[in-house]
Amino acid sequence: MKKNFNFKHLKGDLFGGITAGIVALPLALAFGVSSGLGPSAGLYGAIFVSFFAALFGGTNTQISGPTAPMTAVSMVVIAGIIAMNDGDVNKALPAILTVFLLAGLMQIGLGLIGIGKYIKYIPYPVVSGFMTAIGIIILVTQILPAIGYYPKEDAEFAAQFKPQAEEIMLDNILKEEAGEGILVLEDFKETIKRAEGITQSQILKESQTLAASEASGVLGTIKVLPRALENINWLELLLALGTILIIYGFKRITTVIPSTLVALLVMSGIAFGFKLNYRPIEEIPSGLPIPNLEIFTNFNFASVTPYIFTALTLALLGAIDSLLTSVVADNMTKTKHKPNKELVGQGIGNSIAALFGGIPGAGATIRTVVNIKSGGKTRLSGMMAGVLLLIILLLLGPVASQIPAAVLAGILITVGIGVMDYKGLKAIPYMPRPEVIIMLVVLVLSSVWNLVYAVGIGLVIASLMFMKKMGDLTAERSDVKTLLKEKAWDDEHGFPESLKEEVYIKHLKGPLFFGSTSDFQQLASQIPNSAAAVVIRMGRMQYIDQSGLYAMEDVLVDLAKRGIKVMLVNVLNQPKYMLERIDIIPDLVPKEQIFTNFSDCLKWINENVKGEVKL
Repeated sequence: MKKNFNFKHLKGDLFGGITAGIVALPLALAFGVSSGLGPSAGLYGAIFVSFFAALFGGTNTQISGPTAPMTAVSMVVIAGIIAMNDGDVNKALPAILTVFLLAGLMQIGLGLIGIGKYIKYIPYPVVSGFMTAIGIIILVTQILPAIGYYPKEDAEFAAQFKPQAEEIMLDNILKEEAGEGILVLEDFKETIKRAEGITQSQILKESQTLAASEASGVLGTIKVLPRALENINWLELLLALGTILIIYGFKRITTVIPSTLVALLVMSGIAFGFKLNYRPIEEIPSGLPIPNLEIFTNFNFASVTPYIFTALTLALLGAIDSLLTSVVADNMTKTKHKPNKELVGQGIGNSIAALFGGIPGAGATIRTVVNIKSGGKTRLSGMMAGVLLLIILLLLGPVASQIPAAVLAGILITVGIGVMDYKGLKAIPYMPRPEVIIMLVVLVLSSVWNLVYAVGIGLVIASLMFMKKMGDLTAERSDVKTLLKEKAWDDEHGFPESLKEEVYIKHLKGPLFFGSTSDFQQLASQIPNSAAAVVIRMGRMQYIDQSGLYAMEDVLVDLAKRGIKVMLVNVLNQPKYMLERIDIIPDLVPKEQIFTNFSDCLKWINENVKGEVKL
């Protein structure tokens, strides 16, 4: 710890942390708005995740906070739980934060059980398709706020959902009565009484919730886009376009000052200074963040259960996001991060952020790079970034509340464009077809359906394709042939010609597992009844799983029934252990027919198989 808190780097850590905090500010606000919980949630997430992930993490220069992938998955959780709570964010908030807390605790668990070192095995096509989908989701969903169109505020559009809203509200009444034991079919008086208590404002609110839900996501945005283009708010569009132009244009002038911050200040200053009739973001509460104890007092397991898998996805996604950034930091600083400790730190940060109403985050590559380039050397830099954001919240909360929503939409559009994996997209013409399929499946399903399920499907497809490929390679190397057809190993060249049609040799190379058992099982059928013996050479077979074990048992039983002797040569430790566990050794292959080398096997063949072997 002393090394990590070496105060001789204090100046660099302070400057690096402050610079990274300034870069994080507009992104934190934008991600908070994009998530559906408002700018304060993004700011709280940036404060607590940055500070505590740095304090307890395993990467000294890492700057953490809300990121595009984490926010995109969080949007799914938030939208789903809000819809279950009649569109009321305050009512849904405890359940939402409980899911985020659960994700943080899962991350801690992943770190404690040492899963960090296995994250690198996530296939690149899955990561590539997911990141590009994240970019598309952010880019497309920010089109509506960028042009100043909000579906729930479009009275004519919301009115289309009035019959559906009334149906839902009546259905809720019937469910309430059923729960109270009221026999609806025998007495409609209570149902009518409750239905008459529904006001037009309640129907309108439910209609607006349905309208917002209909227009959510990539497909929802595309559905309402023609209507949105007919109702463009030109001022909002100009603010968004101005933000985008400054972000890309200012980078050409200098990269010393973050162009995102410049765009935020300039466009907000213009809108506020000229008293333009723009739409500001939601008000950011002043004062210190307060823990949301309703997570515990109003805990409802039923409302959280559907999102346990999503919480796990958030935990894994945050782990991947953070550890990839850790690798970048290692390359820049010539250091070595501790992956499992980093996961614990990220989990603690996300758990505490959830308690205070913040959205989850992860290691942020751009902010980490800015920190390192600005002089950050130790974990103090990440903690300083969190402290700076807290100071901004306390001193400038009311001022930040005047930022135009269209400006944050413009910032997010550039984030969406930047987060796409162009390297993976450019490689499509040259990549193997199975990898292209995986990437496109994840990309399409993530964009138009469900991020969580898409990643799961991508991983399953990638695993199946990998297993098939390994099986094919194993089968290709393990064809059953006589020595006349099969390329002999060096120590087999002196094998007598007179025995080549009586003694068959099987070379096992690589693992015998469930992906390659079907080819191995053909061994027995390929050995003619005229054969006297089969030699199975296992010196290059390091591993056998349960499927492979039973496949071998079936083959040996078949050969034994036909009176064909089997010799095993150079059986390695793991396969030998497995063969002994189910008594293949010695029941099917006696110990005297197991040899450490091929030379000893030849001697046994000479003594026990008809023919003559000259050694």
